[in-house]
This record gives sequence, C-alpha cells and structure tokens, in this order.
Amino acid sequence: MFDAFDGFSQNLMITLAESEAIKKQVQALLEENTVLQIENNKLRERLNQLENEPVVKTTTKHGKDHLEDIYDEGFHICNFFYGQRRENDEECMFCRELLDRKI
Repeated sequence: MFDAFDGFSQNLMITLAESEAIKKQVQALLEENTVLQIENNKLRERLNQLENEPVVKTTTKHGKDHLEDIYDEGFHICNFFYGQRRENDEECMFCRELLDRKI
C-alpha cells in the first residue's frame, strides 16, 4: 500500500511540474500576443494616416532618407534587429551609427 501511495505521489509531482511549465508557456504567449496586438494597432493607425494624407510628389529620396523615416516611425534599421519595433521608441546605438555615417 505504501508503494502505491509513493508512486501516486511521484506522479502527482510530475503532473504538477508539467502543469507549471504549461502555465509559463501560456503566460509567455499571452504577453507576446499583447505586444503584437499593440504593434498591430500602431501599424493600423499609421496606415490610416498614410491613406488619409494627400499624395504629394516631392524630390526623390535617397536610401538613407528612407532609413531615417523607418527609424523615426519606431523600427530598427540595424543589422541586429532590423524591422523590429523599438520599445518605447528608445534610441538604438547600432541604428544611430548607421544614420550618422558619412557617405
């Protein structure tokens, strides 16, 4: 009888550990989903802004000007994080180095 309770206790501990691991995975997925929803909303707002702005022909921009625009919109332009949103629009030293380079 004691062996049966010991085995049951061990199975319960394993199940509890698996449950905790699943709980952590769900929490991480919820956090990632929230971040993606916020980014999606920002992108939708920006898209709406662009759709509502009148189209004005300006002089041709150079590649560096486009990179500056992307960076100003809150995205990384550096090789390490290209295309990822900059959290809280914080400065990135790698992106800044690219923008500050002399051509």
